[in-house]
Amino acid sequence: MNRRELFKGASALGLAASTPGFVSRAVAATTSPSVVAPVASPRQVLLLNKGWRFFAGDIPFSPIIGHDATYDAAKAGAARGAASPKFDDSAWQPVTLPHDFVSFQPIEESGNVDQGYRRRGVAWYRNMLRFEPQDDGKHIELQLDGVATFATVWFNGTLVNRNWSGYNSIYIDLTPYATYGDQLNSLVVRVDAEAMEGWWYEGGGLYRDAWIVKRNPVHIKTDGVFAHPVKDEHGWHVPVEVTIYNSGDKTETVRVHTDIGDEKSPAGTRPGGTKQVSIAPLGSTVVNYDIPFANPHLWSVDTPHLYQVTTSLTSETDAVLDQVTTHAGFRTQRFDAQKGFFLNDQPVKLKGVCLHQDHAGVGTAVPDGVNDFRLRRLKSLGCNAIRFSHNAQSKELMEACDRHGFLVMAENRNFNASPDYMAQLEWLVRRDRNHPSVFLWSVFNEEPMQGTPAGYQMVRRMSSVVKSLDTTRPVTAAMSGGLFTPLNVSHAVDVVGINYQQGQYDPFHAAHPDKPMFSSEDSSALMTRGAFVTDKKAQVLASYDDEAAGWGETHRDAWKQIDTRDFVAGTFVWTGFDYHGEPKPFNWPSNSSYFGIMDLCGFDKTAVHIHRAQWIKDKPVLGLVPHWNWAGSEGEPIMVMACTNAEEVELFVNGKSAGRQKTDKYEMNRWTVPYAAGRIEARAYNSAKVVSTVINETTGKPVALRLTQDRPALIADGRDAQPIMVEAVDVKGRTVPLANHMITYEIAGGAIIGLGNGDPISLEPEKGNRRSLFNGLGQVIVQSIEAQTGTLKLHATAPGLKPADLSIPVKAGPIPQSQPTRA
Repeated sequence: MNRRELFKGASALGLAASTPGFVSRAVAATTSPSVVAPVASPRQVLLLNKGWRFFAGDIPFSPIIGHDATYDAAKAGAARGAASPKFDDSAWQPVTLPHDFVSFQPIEESGNVDQGYRRRGVAWYRNMLRFEPQDDGKHIELQLDGVATFATVWFNGTLVNRNWSGYNSIYIDLTPYATYGDQLNSLVVRVDAEAMEGWWYEGGGLYRDAWIVKRNPVHIKTDGVFAHPVKDEHGWHVPVEVTIYNSGDKTETVRVHTDIGDEKSPAGTRPGGTKQVSIAPLGSTVVNYDIPFANPHLWSVDTPHLYQVTTSLTSETDAVLDQVTTHAGFRTQRFDAQKGFFLNDQPVKLKGVCLHQDHAGVGTAVPDGVNDFRLRRLKSLGCNAIRFSHNAQSKELMEACDRHGFLVMAENRNFNASPDYMAQLEWLVRRDRNHPSVFLWSVFNEEPMQGTPAGYQMVRRMSSVVKSLDTTRPVTAAMSGGLFTPLNVSHAVDVVGINYQQGQYDPFHAAHPDKPMFSSEDSSALMTRGAFVTDKKAQVLASYDDEAAGWGETHRDAWKQIDTRDFVAGTFVWTGFDYHGEPKPFNWPSNSSYFGIMDLCGFDKTAVHIHRAQWIKDKPVLGLVPHWNWAGSEGEPIMVMACTNAEEVELFVNGKSAGRQKTDKYEMNRWTVPYAAGRIEARAYNSAKVVSTVINETTGKPVALRLTQDRPALIADGRDAQPIMVEAVDVKGRTVPLANHMITYEIAGGAIIGLGNGDPISLEPEKGNRRSLFNGLGQVIVQSIEAQTGTLKLHATAPGLKPADLSIPVKAGPIPQSQPTRA
């Protein structure tokens, strides 16, 4: 059983295709039926997450004095101090990647508010790699998927890379510097996390995976296959672009071949594309051909069907030199300035959320299993689109969006047309342009220059870079102003994204009736999960959707402005989940945001019920708030809110009707009733028939804990992880909504990697084995141990409550092969 089979709701295979009006790629092709079954690629992709040693703080280089020292320091391989291969790091802390060192820091008032009051600073990572003698002659590449924030990399004492963003991957050719056999190779990364690129929690360190990729000298470059299906007047076809590099010392002639298949029609059973090319030493070439494809299964948000694209290089003697498998999805997309967005020629209103990449307990080092949990939670809302704010995400998360059927607005981090930053934009497009989920390229968010000629000129250049690599999706930008100046960014993009400014929808559409537009960011509504009385002194905001930031709107109002206008293609709500940092409207001790539809753990706020009622059309939904535990408030008025997509809704208090109302699909429905212990019940009706019922009861005192797993099992690969929900329950097993007990955890057969509870003002550590519940709920994230199958056992205790135990099967599964290190 593989990991994908364990993820609920994950699709098997499927992906996406074209955009009429944005398709223009010249192709020269030879097609031929393939009769050769795919073979194992000779390339090795090795995980480099083990063997690292970590030092928190900087280790300054000592001054260079004297001619000989100055001369030596100017030479390759002569790095000094902690960058030197000879440096003794035996006292450093052993760590395994991904590693967000900021997530381990205490929350301190002297820290930066937007970073969640956690200190960042400078840190060092060192590793020692062993390459076998048989690796000599291979092309060896280091891939660091994400380093926050600025990075300096040395290999065997030579400075091999400086990187200026915490969000792009770093690819480094190690071949010229590598040694083989018993002489180990020194890899050192200095991370400067004092540098900040955003106003949210960014974490710090090697917070994504690291890899070593070993290939034949003649090979397909990293991110070197582009195979995104398109549909034109001749039908479906797949233009294929393959970039090949030869790091060897002689000219090589190779055959390039691509097959496309899925589970029903494996690769090799349809026509493929083939070309023969010669590549000079240290040269690269781009090969293009076109593959016709009849009657594909389409990728959509409801049926995200993916195809495998297998591209091979073979020698003149038919030896396989390299092979790469990417995915593709067949779909069309277009924006209409009057009617919005169309996917596969069907109108689709964008029901999207903005997301930062962190999660409770783990910071930015989010395991794939937790990201899968987050995506499934969003699907449960009726969400069909994600804007990744405001930066590139991990490749694994992008692949998960393909599988789950999300439309992705892929956003560039830095608005800058200088070479370093244009290279980051180019990397983003090259890496992600095969994903069917990607339907928009965003070049910036809320830039002060957006309404100026200079901003216009910068976007012209950035858009040109995007379209030199991909003409199948439009370019956009998230504009928070400057829409009506004589020359502004809206004149340089294909589709205009508007942040907030909902009063400008109609004037902008009237001024530019041929310009497609959408809400790239809206709402910024504020609520504390599980709280229903506002106490701003205590930094608590009631969850009735009555509070919003000064620049924003409530969830209800924002959606009404979009849903009632066909020409507004859809929404991206700020935000899907709470996130560390930016705790507006408060400061200390608040250290995470209040904006989320869900809290930092992914637990429901009232906004979940609102958006389900707004966005889900194919089944009846009903949500009811608040809880009904109001001891001491007997007889006092309590606001009750029901959220449903049904025609009518009726509230009952202790069995007596408080009134039946016609549903207001935008404002939802409310009653004010005197509190009396017992229960409230909402009934939703269609055609006078009850289609859904929800009951909230007054609970007893908490008597026990309960643990609920997210998925039925884990894979024993040392990477698979899942969140566990923790509740305090009464004697009838009902969650006690005001319980805030301190919970202590013990684990066997696995590891605890993070703790959370969704409380934005909690100062408790998110690491360790103790954390309080917040309004009845808590979360503990557990992870498997590599090659240790059997059972993960979690034990939770709290003073005065019956303990809870949970057993999760840990099953054998594929374990990524790792690069040998000193560990």
